[in-house]
Amino acid sequence: MYIHELSPVAGSTHVDKRKGRGHATGNGKTAGRGHKGQKARSGGGVRIGFEGGQMPLARRIPKRGFNNIFAKPLESLNVAVLDKFEDGAVIDAQALLDAGLLSKCRYGVKFLGTGEVTKKFTVKAAAFSATAKEKIEAAGGKAEVV
Repeated sequence: MYIHELSPVAGSTHVDKRKGRGHATGNGKTAGRGHKGQKARSGGGVRIGFEGGQMPLARRIPKRGFNNIFAKPLESLNVAVLDKFEDGAVIDAQALLDAGLLSKCRYGVKFLGTGEVTKKFTVKAAAFSATAKEKIEAAGGKAEVV
């Protein structure tokens, strides 16, 4: 093999469209911009969300309440999932991820009270509902906020 025999893998390169190079190319004259109008002009076009001067959708729909943009949303799990672990286990976010009960856990876990706890666990989580904490402690376990 010689240098003059080298070529890129098929499909890895493509030839750019050459606009405005005569009308046999299919992209001549108006170069794919159509006839006149704001988008046909040099530097023409509008910003995202602009609706031609009509009140934009983002401003037309009502906004209610407070949306905290700094909120750190917790993953929520019911205490029913704890029965998948053996008695006396220490359960934290990493243990839940390893067991496949969570697919991601960016900010922490909150346990909710649906289901029954039959085994004794030490559960470490970012938050617990009152009923979840009650059920874990009633089974002889510990609910630790981390």
